[in-house]
Amino acid sequence: MSEQVTRETEPGRRDRKKAATRRTLLQTATRMFAERGYQETTVKDIAAAAGVTERTFFRYFPSKEDLVFAEILDFVPLVRQEIPRRPPGEPPLTAVLNSLLAAAAGIDGGLAILFVGAPPRALTGQTRRTHVLTDFEDGIAAALTERLAAFAPQEPPCRRDLRASVLARASVAAVRSALLIHTRDHARGDGEAGSPALEDFRTLLEEAFAVLRAQDGEA
Repeated sequence: MSEQVTRETEPGRRDRKKAATRRTLLQTATRMFAERGYQETTVKDIAAAAGVTERTFFRYFPSKEDLVFAEILDFVPLVRQEIPRRPPGEPPLTAVLNSLLAAAAGIDGGLAILFVGAPPRALTGQTRRTHVLTDFEDGIAAALTERLAAFAPQEPPCRRDLRASVLARASVAAVRSALLIHTRDHARGDGEAGSPALEDFRTLLEEAFAVLRAQDGEA
């Protein structure tokens, strides 16, 4: 009986160990990118700091860039879950912004996962960009559709789907715009003296959504 239990539980243990190793690699990379910069941090550096071999690293991520995109893709379902939970009184764009901030607050590195090591991780790189952007947009669109259906059930489904799609893609455009400005300013040393990069980016993100809200007529 004990041998049968061992055989049944062993796959679960392996899965948990693999998930823990993957999480350690992601957390280690986020910290090292923030400390050293994306270009200056090698796969060898990340593996050594995480306590694994380079071969192990490549079993989880084909490249350093894939690790970066994996972090962003892991962030999408967290935002997707937050949007329908926002208070009914929040307009759609405000709900998206607050969901981004709330989801980021619950993960290691927070909003830094979107910009440390930019430009590759700034949703502006060419490799796999379309896939990452589409997943991000589709996740937000699905959440907004759910939210609009709950709080504005009288709206025709076709119109609701279109509105959710437009607002989702505009929201991702706002995130990308904030990332581009943040990357540009810090690359040329235009950031405010003594101002943490994370706070700089949060301010830009809030300003980008303010532009959208002004165009959409939100308060």
